[in-house]
Amino acid sequence: MTEPVVLTGVRDGLLEVTINRPDKRNALNAEVVSRLDVVLADAEQDASVTGILFTGAGENAFIAGADITEVRSYSFRDGLSSQLQRLCDRIEAFPRPTVAAVNGYALGGGCELAMACDIRMASETATFALPETALGVLPGAGGTQRLSRLVGRGRATEMILTGRFVGAAEALTAGLVTTVCPPDELLDTARECLTRISARGPVAVELAKTVIRHGLDADQGTGMLIERLAQSVLYTTRDKAEGASAFLDKREPRFSGE
Repeated sequence: MTEPVVLTGVRDGLLEVTINRPDKRNALNAEVVSRLDVVLADAEQDASVTGILFTGAGENAFIAGADITEVRSYSFRDGLSSQLQRLCDRIEAFPRPTVAAVNGYALGGGCELAMACDIRMASETATFALPETALGVLPGAGGTQRLSRLVGRGRATEMILTGRFVGAAEALTAGLVTTVCPPDELLDTARECLTRISARGPVAVELAKTVIRHGLDADQGTGMLIERLAQSVLYTTRDKAEGASAFLDKREPRFSGE
């Protein structure tokens, strides 16, 4: 019996999503993208899911790009529909925290999916690249936009135009990832991060994500206005009252998401 191309499991409210094509270095094909879209749709409706961890099966690859056997037949309309770009946008807009645990090659669409997550953590063996120009195309799932925002225009331009591979240490220095750790510690480190976030006010986390994302696309004054409005909303919530009371009472808060 063929194994699913995407494996899912829930641990203490955290949804772990594993791209499961190790024989293809977890390359993204239409089946994987479709399945990930369903997983995201289900998670959006499931309030018990407090965060999502993405990783790849095996030790060699997170996601080694798109499946080139499919790319070869892509047409003009495939470019316009850009299902992978839509998926990455959906990951970026997910209301609860997302972490990419990059355990090997994160190339092309794999790097783009990782960049759509809120936080990227890498094993010491991780490698990042956007090599699409070698195929006569460009990073079309948000790579040209998200990489520039993460590492700066100059470095992003150089990486995209040359397709140069970047190791974990350089990715950390450049700001592409926030943490680098030994391979056998990666998943536990990512889980710990998500668990820490899930203990905080869920409405505050969701609005903080929204303000950061949309503020980056605006001038600073507009970003500050968005921040002010979000804070005004949070001041009206039960979670704000609970958080302040818990702090003063020297106890752990019991957030309700209201």
